[in-house]
Amino acid sequence: MNIKDVTASVNDEIEIFKQRYKTVLYAHNTLVDKVTRYVLKQQGKQIRPVLVLLSAQLCGGVNESSYRAAIMVELLHSATLIHDDVVDGAEMRRGIASINALWKNKISVLIGDYLLSRGLLYSLEFKDYGFLHMVSEAVRRMSEGEILQIQKTRSLDISEEDYLSVISDKTASLISSACAMGAMSSTTDEGRIAALKSYGESLGLAFQIRDDLLDYTGDSKKTGKEMGIDIKDKKITLPLIYSLSHASASEQKKIRSILKSAGKRASKSGEVVEFVKNKGGLDYSAQVAEGFAAKAVSSIASFEESPAKRSLLQLVDYVMKRES
Repeated sequence: MNIKDVTASVNDEIEIFKQRYKTVLYAHNTLVDKVTRYVLKQQGKQIRPVLVLLSAQLCGGVNESSYRAAIMVELLHSATLIHDDVVDGAEMRRGIASINALWKNKISVLIGDYLLSRGLLYSLEFKDYGFLHMVSEAVRRMSEGEILQIQKTRSLDISEEDYLSVISDKTASLISSACAMGAMSSTTDEGRIAALKSYGESLGLAFQIRDDLLDYTGDSKKTGKEMGIDIKDKKITLPLIYSLSHASASEQKKIRSILKSAGKRASKSGEVVEFVKNKGGLDYSAQVAEGFAAKAVSSIASFEESPAKRSLLQLVDYVMKRES
């Protein structure tokens, strides 16, 4: 399934969004403009602004407010990706050099700050205070999620509950905000807004678990990231959490020892992958992701049938089957 097929119901709106986003990114400072134009080259499937537009269409139709919400969401998302690459020391983003690999950390952090402030000022310019509140809450959650993940990575001790808290804050918070903002742009019905926010939260959780599974099963040519990179970065995700909880004390000790020296003994990551496969960590994680996918579907079950609803349901299916 191609993402363009899934989002066909808002294809025209997506093109309008892209043009407006490009305009908002323009900066008078030549270096800032050069880097932000490079940011545009790194754009992926732009799932979050697409969710804004689909949610708006589902609740009454895409309007000027919807486009502003989509732009705000993408500005914030781009800012956090740049900051994440600095934190992780990542040199590649979606198959091309990351901002920090080309312009180093100082410029990267400042560009991330610039995009974030651009989004906040943009919302103030149009008095979109509801959007501003929602985006600010998402930033808080994303920051707390990142900090909790770093804290747990250092101790190599994370429970399934901690993991779900991390991915809820780091990933699902912005996806749920995108859906809620799209709904807010075209309706004042609190029930509909809440339903789409719930859809986004569940979709975000399923999306991240599937992403973490790809670290064990994905093709690096398709995903744009090296297989086993989470292991090398000492990130303990659900497949490994489950596997460790079903291992003997000696097995746990061995795997934690490999993780501690992951950066120095990169070849050992294959051993962790095999351990996870043998302990059923992949199957369990896939089941958990399916559960969140089912919750996403049920969240919008009461909405009338429409092209936008079909797209949102297809998007859940796309997330669960994606290979990149």
